Amino acid sequence: MTRLFAIRTLGTILLLALASPLLISQEASGNQYKLLATKRTSTTEKELNEAADAGYRLFGTIGGNVGNSEIITVMKRIDDPKQRYTYKLLATSKTSTMQKELNEAGEQGYNYRGETARGEVILILELDRSLQAPPRFEYRLLATSKTSTMEKELNEAAAQGFEFLGVIRRGEVISILRREIK
Repeated sequence: MTRLFAIRTLGTILLLALASPLLISQEASGNQYKLLATKRTSTTEKELNEAADAGYRLFGTIGGNVGNSEIITVMKRIDDPKQRYTYKLLATSKTSTMQKELNEAGEQGYNYRGETARGEVILILELDRSLQAPPRFEYRLLATSKTSTMEKELNEAAAQGFEFLGVIRRGEVISILRREIK
């Protein structure tokens, strides 16, 4: 499980490293990308929604113990003017609270888009405002300090129709899963 986390983290860092030259070169040609870097969760949500209103969509994120603990998000301009998004950030140190808040957002049609941790787990959710009736989701968080039990729990959840979305470590290992509510 630690190897998967390391691969995922390296992938995110690679994404940001590859996007950095694009951010600079696109600046002169119409701002195709927008980089947001904030230290506060509430500021991140506000800036994500301001960028979304200007026609951008979340493309990638990293945060936590990187640099000066900023949450860094990369937004990309979308071509379809009808397609607009709203973002919600959930931040808590209690897995049970996150599970409850995540499912409340899933009932409203919010879809998982990314995660990070820095003392607390932060999940970024997205709502597609262009859909009349967005799909609704049920989320499940699997949290354990024993990674040896995670595989069994993941397979049990998969048998119930949940799909794996991501994994994060904050003292314990937390797997994030989702299934669409029919």
